[in-house]
Amino acid sequence: MRLDGRRESNNVEDRRGMSGGAKLGIGGGLGAIIVFLIAQFTGIDLSQFVDTSGAGQQTNTEYTASPEEEKLAEFAKKIEASTEDIWSDIFQQNGLGQYEPPTLVLYTGQTSTACGEGNAAVGPFYCGGDQKLYIDLSFFSLMPKQLGAGGELSFAYVIAHEVGHHIEYLTGQLAQAHQKMQQYGHDSKAANEVSVRLELLADFYAGVWAHHENKEFGSIEDGELEEAIDCAMKIGDDYLQKRAGYNTTMPEKFTHGTSAQRMRWFKKGYQTGDIRQGNTFEIPYSQL
Repeated sequence: MRLDGRRESNNVEDRRGMSGGAKLGIGGGLGAIIVFLIAQFTGIDLSQFVDTSGAGQQTNTEYTASPEEEKLAEFAKKIEASTEDIWSDIFQQNGLGQYEPPTLVLYTGQTSTACGEGNAAVGPFYCGGDQKLYIDLSFFSLMPKQLGAGGELSFAYVIAHEVGHHIEYLTGQLAQAHQKMQQYGHDSKAANEVSVRLELLADFYAGVWAHHENKEFGSIEDGELEEAIDCAMKIGDDYLQKRAGYNTTMPEKFTHGTSAQRMRWFKKGYQTGDIRQGNTFEIPYSQL
């Protein structure tokens, strides 16, 4: 992506080098569901790459990031800044009031959140309890190795997807969806279908962001859109189940949508740039 000269967000908490934090009681509420869903975002276990020896305590240690990590941190801050500017304009243009951005939290290993203990093993996630987006930057280094998905727009798509959950939070869609999921019961087919609608909407919002980012700044380079779409394909539930060794897919267990669905909704957002087209909760499930 062409991001030279772009501003970095100041709405960032850098907790890298701080370990642990006592797990907060969430009683199976929204935070628990969000963390559960994001744990399935990649379909892989990253715990082998995470040092959890500091669990249960919050400590400051002298931390020196590698040049690669610092480059990723700079990139993440620029993408966060881009989402701030673009969603502020979209909210104003659509009469949604003033956009209040999430805080980007950079951490290593694990950290305390209002949704419980955040762990790098679950990948990037959004917590509506504190309106913060949590990222262990090692995830981006692992994406090409574990998922075969790379490229800066793919990394940006991951961030924009989590910001998409923040948009859902601000519009009330997140609370409404999770209320339904709780009513239907954890891991029930009906609850999982609501989850799929929620995740596809976040994919759509990520596409809307990419549309306006490229329209305003011409930042997306040749081939990057295809890389991002390929990333969406490789985090589809059906793709990940097959990769995990299942002989047949189990649609009733889908929580994020199939590869085709994820690609379709991201592309729809990118092609239209119109948040009014994000109707994942308004159409029959079979038409997603």
